[in-house]
Amino acid sequence: MNTTPNHTELLPVAAARGLLRDHAISPTEQRVEIARVMFARHQHLSAEQILAQLVRHDSRVSKATVYNTLNLFAEKGLVREVLIDPAKLFYDSNMNPHHHLFHTDTGELEDVDPARIDISDLPALPEGKVLEGVDVVIRVGRRRS
Repeated sequence: MNTTPNHTELLPVAAARGLLRDHAISPTEQRVEIARVMFARHQHLSAEQILAQLVRHDSRVSKATVYNTLNLFAEKGLVREVLIDPAKLFYDSNMNPHHHLFHTDTGELEDVDPARIDISDLPALPEGKVLEGVDVVIRVGRRRS
């Protein structure tokens, strides 16, 4: 799966409203607009990329509303936050277990099948804790001469 910020496909309004209701989120007009972009397909988008797509569709959703809504979607389990570095956060609509390959030169983020990465010999967990998951981000860039 690639990040494609110029993609114009949108989830139908009724599907977006249903998805939000299924996750106990009130389907306000702004949340529905954001959901239509985010859940049109499995993709990785930053808040800025979502805002840019909304602007292209003549939406008047504010930047703060986009951030607040994405945080709500993450809280409710609709998206995963993928932190590439402190300045780059993507929201991933694919909730199935997987890892990521990040292209540092293009900013593209791809899914990596977890079966392709062997993670073994994890440290002992602190008492009373359970493993919730392991997220691997592999960073790649162009070979320098």
